Amino acid sequence: MSEAKAAETKFKPYIPADQAPPEFTAKAIILGAIFGLIFGAATVYLALRAGLTVSASIPIAVLAIAVFKRFGKSTILENNIVQTIGSAGESVAAGVAFTIPALIFLAGGEAFFNYFNIFTLALVGGILGVLFMVPLRRSLIVKEHGTLPYPEGTACAEVLIAGEKGGSLAGKVFAGLGIAFLYKSLMSILGLWKDVPGYAMSRTSAFPNASVAAEITPEYLGVGYIIGPRIAGVLAAGGVLTSLVLVPLISFIGDALPMFLKPGINDLLISQMTPTQVRLGYARYIGAGAVAAAGLITLIRTLPTIVSAFRDSFKNLKDAKAGVALTRTERDIPITYVIVGSIALVLIVAVLPQLPGTFPGTLLMGLLVVVFGFFFVTVSSRIVGIIGSSSNPISGMTIATLMATCLIFVGLGWTGEIYQSLALAVGGIVCIAAANAGATSQDLKTGYIAGATPISQQLGLVIGVVVSTFVIGWTLQTIDNSMQFEGVQHAIGTDRYAAPQATLMATIVKGLLAQDLPWGLVFVGMFISVVVELCGVRSLSFAVGAYLPLSTTAPIFVGGLMKALADRMAGHKAGHEESEVSSGMLYSTGLVAGGSLTGVAIALLSGISTTSADGTEISILRWVLDLVGVHGWESTGGWADIIGIIFFAGLCFMLLRAARQKL
Repeated sequence: MSEAKAAETKFKPYIPADQAPPEFTAKAIILGAIFGLIFGAATVYLALRAGLTVSASIPIAVLAIAVFKRFGKSTILENNIVQTIGSAGESVAAGVAFTIPALIFLAGGEAFFNYFNIFTLALVGGILGVLFMVPLRRSLIVKEHGTLPYPEGTACAEVLIAGEKGGSLAGKVFAGLGIAFLYKSLMSILGLWKDVPGYAMSRTSAFPNASVAAEITPEYLGVGYIIGPRIAGVLAAGGVLTSLVLVPLISFIGDALPMFLKPGINDLLISQMTPTQVRLGYARYIGAGAVAAAGLITLIRTLPTIVSAFRDSFKNLKDAKAGVALTRTERDIPITYVIVGSIALVLIVAVLPQLPGTFPGTLLMGLLVVVFGFFFVTVSSRIVGIIGSSSNPISGMTIATLMATCLIFVGLGWTGEIYQSLALAVGGIVCIAAANAGATSQDLKTGYIAGATPISQQLGLVIGVVVSTFVIGWTLQTIDNSMQFEGVQHAIGTDRYAAPQATLMATIVKGLLAQDLPWGLVFVGMFISVVVELCGVRSLSFAVGAYLPLSTTAPIFVGGLMKALADRMAGHKAGHEESEVSSGMLYSTGLVAGGSLTGVAIALLSGISTTSADGTEISILRWVLDLVGVHGWESTGGWADIIGIIFFAGLCFMLLRAARQKL
């Protein structure tokens, strides 16, 4: 302990403990809540579309500095409270989007997919993530300050400390946001060019049903730039395996089959299927197996970290002694409040009749939430300290929770359809808690470096959770209803909003409780992940890419190429790429935020009805298209794909130009 203790005593925060500048002020709370709403909605959209999220702490910190400089002065601690509250919305939204939409795919689960239940599950999971992290703060953030880097938290502290650069930094974010809004509005609202250029081979060709496509959106380009060429390339490799290997192989082998082969789609023969139908009917289950195995492999790999986290956390819980005067930078939410609050939240879940399950079964659900929740909050908080929030294996933790929960249910004889939604509720709350705990850890690290008051941050995180949950459920349902005028009841689960993690969670629950899973295809996918691991490649990104359509991973790969090209042009050597606080990173963050928010607006326009000139009920988005009359690309054949690619190339050029500019 001596080394850690020495590090603790030597460290001096930017704002000393004996100073108390304004921190938990009304203007900081209000601005943080606004950013929480904005980035919460954007995160839901991005998670449903690509199964990915990006950390919001740095862009929110940059924007907070810029806004306060524009409309008045602020302290570094007020700016920190803004990013703390705002980032809570992003992390809760990620946990919700990864799990709760699975209710749509479960037997009887659709009845529970309503605003109240989404709000309640998000609220309980988000607050539990904050409360469970309170007793761990001193162990993970303070005692191991020199051991656990918490990369996003440290980078965010650098941004806050360099606050005098706020205007220049914010300008990059706003530039990316504006370009993304203009580009996506012209493409997807006015239809000036094709948004998914692609090419597919015919079913009867030598390479049957092979296809390539790219959804050329600014948010995917920005995500690719942020995650870099390595991860983006692995993601795209998974997509190539599905679209150019598995789908053609299934089409080739199944072409002569005279009968329907389960699971399939709508009793169609394989010889009658399009590339998309083959992927959804067969290759999707292979991808699901790959994601499940990759998540569990990632979890197993972090077992030493898990054991260490528990050992250190329980050891340091003994440090709380009565009568000891604490400095400003040592004050946490009292442990009694944490215990009482956690019990109250669990009881709320157990007794509310609107939620899945019936009493006393819901009491077991509450117990499982506490056990798995605290376990994986500890795991999540420790892991993000080493590898960062973006690489946190939340999916693996949720899969492990669902499997353990379902096995307990099977042991109790709870295999009826109602128990599917009950098991999913346990996994959903744990996923949301673990996701928010990871973000909470990064925020507390930022505050530790800046000299913030922990209890102020913890209360701010609770506020961020409460505020963001109001918009998260609305955004989910708006997106889900956005294709009703195309004859699709649920947009979530289609290629447009694939929701890969949520679909996988539903597949696991149904497979374990209802024995309704094509295990042969799942096992193939699981061992594909094993093969990838044996090749020395981390399999989680590859598996997610195999599950998503290639049209999603291809533009992300292009973004990764832009990052590699920008590093090369700037003369960065391997291992010395640009930092998270750079022109290209901030501009890409703007692309992600602008594209995602415009996507939410498009989903809203697609779900609201109006009456056309001939009396037909259509969506407002369709009405705008008919009014403008822009449908030119639909009749240009292959030229439409080329025109779309040209516009996307222009967007790539603007990203490179922004990346080369100095802050």
